[in-house]
Amino acid sequence: MKTTYREALREAIRDAMNRDDRVFLMGEDVGSYGGCYAVSLGLLEEFGQERIRDTPLSESAFVGAGIGAALNGMRPIVEIMTVNFSLLALDQILNNAATLLHMSGGQFPVPLVIRMTTGAGRQLAAQHSHSLEGWYAHIPGLRVLAPATLEDARGMLWPALCDPDPVLIFEHNALYNLSGELADDAGPVDITRAAVRRPGKDVTLITYGGSLAKTLAAADDLAAEGIDAEVIDLRTLRPLDADTFLDSVRRTHHAVVVDEGWRSGSLSAEIAARIAEEALYDLDAPVRRVCSAEVPIPYAKHLEEAALPQPGSIAAAAREVVRGG
Repeated sequence: MKTTYREALREAIRDAMNRDDRVFLMGEDVGSYGGCYAVSLGLLEEFGQERIRDTPLSESAFVGAGIGAALNGMRPIVEIMTVNFSLLALDQILNNAATLLHMSGGQFPVPLVIRMTTGAGRQLAAQHSHSLEGWYAHIPGLRVLAPATLEDARGMLWPALCDPDPVLIFEHNALYNLSGELADDAGPVDITRAAVRRPGKDVTLITYGGSLAKTLAAADDLAAEGIDAEVIDLRTLRPLDADTFLDSVRRTHHAVVVDEGWRSGSLSAEIAARIAEEALYDLDAPVRRVCSAEVPIPYAKHLEEAALPQPGSIAAAAREVVRGG
């Protein structure tokens, strides 16, 4: 069937709520407004106010309420409008949700899912263009997911709700209008493994989320030049499936990591470090990273595009590691 990323997310919520009466959605404007990005449009009429709950504008309060609900046997889906607003709930996420299962010796699971929009590219200026997935991937006790395809948008939610640890799902804002074909019987997917989105033999391009399409476009450009790039979609940012990208690097002997986060202290740095630790002698060139410029993301469209990884900069990095310049 023809669908969009937004509609796939909505169907995932609908499916989870039909599977389990304990599942409910809460967040700012998720009810009658249909969600900031229209993901929950129509669900209030379908499931009622008890299960589609609008909350006050207090991220700390409603994330805390979600943690409490999860501790008491419910399966809450908490929607935070954008990743920058999640910082207002960081105490709840880091000091409570992520730690309770461990600190209780396994007695108190927190089966909570927090969905939030991430990324830049839509001229939302510096306050609403963050890519902070790497920050959360630093925290033990969390699972961090980044669906980049229609299949993952549809299939990641139910396995996430079944996880005893809290799960954060980062939805890139540039993907909501992504359209394509999705199988009528599409359902849950594996949330533990990375995926090879394009096989290749000359260089490994490692990415996730909103950068996947750009990386695949770069791979197409490289193919026209005779460079066969393999594209790895990480999908799960914590815990990282290092085996998949290390196996690829050992075959291609070259690696480029594409990360919309800032370069310093980024997820790309962690991946590059793991490659250096585990596959250094398989490399024929140093690992290259393509990240956002270390500036607050500009509002002006041409400056925003210049600040973000683009197919051209990804292809140039791959060309350099394969050909030495």
